[in-house]
Amino acid sequence: MNQKAKTFLFLTSLAAGALHVINRFQYTICTSKNVLNFSDNRYYEWRFGKIRYIKKGNGSPILLLHDLTAGSSSYEFSKVWSDLTDKHEVYCIDFLGYGLSDKPDITFTNYLYVQMVIDFIKNVIGRKTDIVATGDSFSIAVMACHNDKETVRKLIAINPQSLYRLNQIPSKQTRALKLLLDTPIIGTFLYNIHTSKSTFRKVFEEKYFYNPYLIDEKDVLSYAEAAHTIDHHSKHSFTSYEGRYTNANILHALKETDNSIYLIAGREEQNIETTVDNYIYYNSAIEAIYIEKTKHLPHLEKPEEVISSIKLFLE
Repeated sequence: MNQKAKTFLFLTSLAAGALHVINRFQYTICTSKNVLNFSDNRYYEWRFGKIRYIKKGNGSPILLLHDLTAGSSSYEFSKVWSDLTDKHEVYCIDFLGYGLSDKPDITFTNYLYVQMVIDFIKNVIGRKTDIVATGDSFSIAVMACHNDKETVRKLIAINPQSLYRLNQIPSKQTRALKLLLDTPIIGTFLYNIHTSKSTFRKVFEEKYFYNPYLIDEKDVLSYAEAAHTIDHHSKHSFTSYEGRYTNANILHALKETDNSIYLIAGREEQNIETTVDNYIYYNSAIEAIYIEKTKHLPHLEKPEEVISSIKLFLE
């Protein structure tokens, strides 16, 4: 082996080692606060892994489904669930691959999550259930309702994903991106850049909240921790999301669904009026309400108004 080859191998090994150290450091600083470990955590032993959930209250059951974006977890509903327990048995889960649920090295698909929701309702809740779902997870709720009408009663969406985005299937570009992000060192490094605490703070300020002064530091920490807890295995659900494997065309299901559907929208969410109009176009029975001066996470920014809207629709 000539000197140039030896130098190249040495520098490559050095760079890989440095990236590994950076990755471990990122993991440590993002998980040190332990904000996701609630005292009443429970686990459902599903066939693909353990599902973390919280159960509170008594009454008719409600299942809360968090979004599928990086760092999402059941923490998203932490300012809402307690106020719904006066008349409802509230269940809040971490999807497989998110939060404190197991994070297997698999490709996560919309169908996988639909089966997870149906199995959870049948095996844990045991009764027909109302669902409140944020963003991309509303498509999962719609498909679960369509596939098994005995599991779901009413559907509530908080800023549902646009039908246009949901119709996008994996492409050569998104498959290549998934392959890159799935690599152990470089992919993890790129994932860490996308899921750093500073990146999440910027996302909260620009996309999630209308008023940045209402952002709680714990909110940002919860996303950073959820994105790195159980080492960096949240990367697998993130690569599936970015690869569009969690997308599904729900137009047929939406048209055929005769369950009551209610949309809660942040007035300042990007293109939300067009999104809401499109949903109503395909199912004219859908009702919608706007929460003023909020963006993507009104249930964290203005939880009282979201709670009132949910209770109004369900009760």
